[in-house]
Amino acid sequence: MNDILENNFGAKLSQPALRALANAGIKNLGQLSKFSEKEVKDLHGMGPTGIVALKAALKANGLSFKS
Repeated sequence: MNDILENNFGAKLSQPALRALANAGIKNLGQLSKFSEKEVKDLHGMGPTGIVALKAALKANGLSFKS
């Protein structure tokens, strides 16, 4: 399951970060873009490296965290 999630985010994320996203029901970058950076940072298991990777993946796809 985590391989599928990892592919959906286009970023190399740690297993805790992938679980944090999965537990929040976030399955792809489109869904991720509906959350603010702070909301994602506050997820248990999401660290600063994961946020940097997700920001880069969002930007590469013309998306960003919710303002």
